[in-house]
Amino acid sequence: MDPLSTEQQRAAGEQRTHRLRMLNLNAVEAEATFDRVARLAATFTQAPLAMVNFINDERQMFRGMFVPTGSPEDPVDTSGGIPFDLSNLAREAPGDYGFCPHVVAQQSQLALEDVFDYPRFKGNPLVNDLGVRSYLGTPLRDNTGVILGTVCVADFKPRSWDRQLRQGMQELTETLLSEFKLRDSLLAQQQELFAVFDGAPFPIMLTEGPDHLLRYANGRQGQAFGMVPQFSLGRQVLPGLAQVGVFDAMDDALRTGRPTSVSRVSLRTYDSPAPQDFDFLCTPVRTSPSAPFKGVLTVAMNATAQGHAGAEPQAFAANVQQRFEQLGGGALADSVPGGWSGRPGDAR
Repeated sequence: MDPLSTEQQRAAGEQRTHRLRMLNLNAVEAEATFDRVARLAATFTQAPLAMVNFINDERQMFRGMFVPTGSPEDPVDTSGGIPFDLSNLAREAPGDYGFCPHVVAQQSQLALEDVFDYPRFKGNPLVNDLGVRSYLGTPLRDNTGVILGTVCVADFKPRSWDRQLRQGMQELTETLLSEFKLRDSLLAQQQELFAVFDGAPFPIMLTEGPDHLLRYANGRQGQAFGMVPQFSLGRQVLPGLAQVGVFDAMDDALRTGRPTSVSRVSLRTYDSPAPQDFDFLCTPVRTSPSAPFKGVLTVAMNATAQGHAGAEPQAFAANVQQRFEQLGGGALADSVPGGWSGRPGDAR
């Protein structure tokens, strides 16, 4: 396949980042599934270094990694040629680091038997920093055909990557298709859950992580507190809610794993000319009973309007928490279709 032009690479990078968000893979987090594939790749090729590497439009994320530790349990012979202990190798790198970006750009497998034979690659930081001399990288495609990154192996000495090894790496990479299909299935279930959000009579938003990245908000939230871009940082785009302590309460919920609340705060909203009193309930959300809390579901009740019984938001939040845990690991994936657009806004 011909390499992509600069414009095509830019478009492909945007598509890849969007797809990684959809699959909840756009972050630097180790996952057992990908670590296992990396170990299998290292064992199969007898290479001391292997990675499952996802690449967005800014950086590379090694969610699967196998590196030499020198321990007797290692199935790979790591004696000789390793310049230093790589057990603490970071799981991320700049977007142009190493050889994987070349695999993604040319959309085909790249085999370098001796990096020093290729002036284009000889000066790559991966050679200077880690002493890599040979590399085999395979494009990692999802079940829709989008290239998300690579499955790659590397060695600290020149070596031949024969046809059997190349084909084996291709087949190993394709085993991850089932993982992506499963995630898509979970996304479909999640969309059904968000339909519950859309029908709720009070403002709701779902955020993720300590920065409260905005994953979803229903129409009521936008009408009351402002239409803001999806995937934006909550505190930055909703300063009105931050000023009355809502995000501080969300911090507490995420840290303690217990629901927190903010009572009777006066806010001017976009859908009312007069100030309104609101109660906010912030419920930590996790994807399974044993998983750490990953997000916060925030429900706002208009206390001035007296439109809802006080227990209704609490019951709704508890129901959503239960549904999230039933969905499993894909529940907080970035799968919400049709993110908000337009100018940022917040409660006035």
